[in-house]
Amino acid sequence: MTNVCIRKMTVVDAPGVHAVELESFATPWTLEAFVAEMTQNPNAYYLVAETEEIIGFAGLWHIADEGHITNVAVKQAARGTGIGEALLVALIAEAKQLGLRAMTLEVRVSNSPARTLYEKLGFLYAGTRKRYYQDNNEDAAIYWLELEGDKL
Repeated sequence: MTNVCIRKMTVVDAPGVHAVELESFATPWTLEAFVAEMTQNPNAYYLVAETEEIIGFAGLWHIADEGHITNVAVKQAARGTGIGEALLVALIAEAKQLGLRAMTLEVRVSNSPARTLYEKLGFLYAGTRKRYYQDNNEDAAIYWLELEGDKL
């Protein structure tokens, strides 16, 4: 996509981010949760992708020397255009700048497009969390990305 801006999320972006969340997940976060991430969680770091509106976002929690990717989502109409990859590349760059040694995430085992993207960016499969997703008890695949130092 052309004319996409990736930037740090602010509290003003919460409604647009929530709209993408609602379109993307079976058990979406609430608008209040995103507002709280921006106003009450000093360890939260979120990016948005926007054109005329917010079309995607990615979030990271900075925990000790690791980053936990909370969510990555792109509006259905913009999927397959590289927005998710651009958000993740920017999030990885931010994690490196923060001095994090690794990043982790969980993803539905059935979400092949996301898993393919994570693997393309160097994330390694590290196991399964059984019955992780509450809406249907689907397992989650756990991925890790080493940013520096010893192998995990």
